[in-house]
Amino acid sequence: MLETLKNKWFATAAFSLLFITVLVFAYTENYIVLAVPVAFLFYVLLGLNWKAAYFFFLLTIPASIQINFNEDTNSITLPDQPLMWSFLLLFVILMAQNPRRIPIWFWKDKITLVAVLQYIWLAIAVIFSTVLFYSCKYFIAKTWLMVCYFIMPVLVFQSKDDFIRAFKLMMYPMLGTVVVILIHHYTLGFKFDKVQRAMTGLYYNHVDYSAVLSMFFPLLLVAYPLTKGRSLVTRMGLLLVIIIFILGIYYAYARAAYFAVLFAIIIGLAIKMKMVNWVMPAYYAIFIVLLCYLIPNNKYLEFRPDYNNTYMHKSFTDHMIATFRGKDMSSMERLYRWIAAVRMSKDRPITGYGPHGFYYNYKPYAVSSFKTYVSRNPEHSTTHNYFLYMLVEQGWPAMLLYAALIPMLFAKAQKIYYRFKDIFYRSVTLGLAMMLGAGFINNFFSELIETHKVGAFFYIPIALLIVLDHMSKSEKLDQEVINESN
Repeated sequence: MLETLKNKWFATAAFSLLFITVLVFAYTENYIVLAVPVAFLFYVLLGLNWKAAYFFFLLTIPASIQINFNEDTNSITLPDQPLMWSFLLLFVILMAQNPRRIPIWFWKDKITLVAVLQYIWLAIAVIFSTVLFYSCKYFIAKTWLMVCYFIMPVLVFQSKDDFIRAFKLMMYPMLGTVVVILIHHYTLGFKFDKVQRAMTGLYYNHVDYSAVLSMFFPLLLVAYPLTKGRSLVTRMGLLLVIIIFILGIYYAYARAAYFAVLFAIIIGLAIKMKMVNWVMPAYYAIFIVLLCYLIPNNKYLEFRPDYNNTYMHKSFTDHMIATFRGKDMSSMERLYRWIAAVRMSKDRPITGYGPHGFYYNYKPYAVSSFKTYVSRNPEHSTTHNYFLYMLVEQGWPAMLLYAALIPMLFAKAQKIYYRFKDIFYRSVTLGLAMMLGAGFINNFFSELIETHKVGAFFYIPIALLIVLDHMSKSEKLDQEVINESN
């Protein structure tokens, strides 16, 4: 009887909502209204099976778009951002029901410790922020991002099927966005100066688009060998997807993405050669040597651009040539902001200026001789380097924690890779490490981790490496038990 009443209640509510939605749409002609029944079904699913709802959430991330309002002063990404709010609320409820729901091995992991320290220091930086309102907004957004991308995967991913399902659910919608953008760009002649128009609102800009593609691309590379023994349709289909992604990355015309793919491959090879622990120290050493060359006696001033001859080029070939000649506007604008960021850090080295504080404080610290045509910065963009982004807005502790996190992730991936005997989990581990390698390079030339798509492709792999670390230890223990029994 109770089950019958429940079914009648659901049917009545569903049809009533559908009827009201049709009426409102007929009156307003607003297509967003049509999403209401879908939202209703999602929340029903969330109540019945929140793990299944999480996989639906993953499906929405690649295809979510940004909607601006209040004269572009505020924005929301739909549909994934409201779903993140929902999972944040769900997380609070789950923790209230059982504070020990998150496994102890997750909290004991060193990567988790670094992530927790980063979050704590972010809270401290917010307290001392020069732009408290914007910093609080950043902190709140970071909270739901960490819950959805870093903690929830630990509760969801438990088997091979979960990894395969997540891969497919994120690949198909992303493939759809790449195809749409390539077709649109084709109608524009694949021109370099038209690449932004080709985004069709699916991504913030071509940098965000190229970063997402270059980070997901390594998963396709490690997935293809796993299709051995599968049908010809499956293998050819995945090969076609790889080709489409290559075209997408190439025609995104983002230099960082090209380097990101190369660096991802280097990380993969280094893990297979048991040499990945040398990669980041070498990278940091080269960067430090470069700084030691440029900073003394203001040597960097010799590389200042010619204001009248530094501009954005219409051809990608000219754009690349200008980059190496030091006459590309975007590259020189990066130097303009990097110099300002370094000089800013001297005044607030510990807590920084607060999240979102760079834009409101950097211009008095900039060196005018590096100024370019876009230095007015009407889009309020920041440092274009995640290390300096942390340094300026959250101080030295935040930057050092991030600098320590990256080599720790690669070292963990290498240990997991050789601990596993299962080829599937080995491939997944390798793909996640390469994904993080691509993300590192993209964020060396930008600061995209706090965006909804790149953030997902940064924190979910970290969470999954922690999960795989636990699974690999369990596999090793099981194997030892079998060996002892024999």
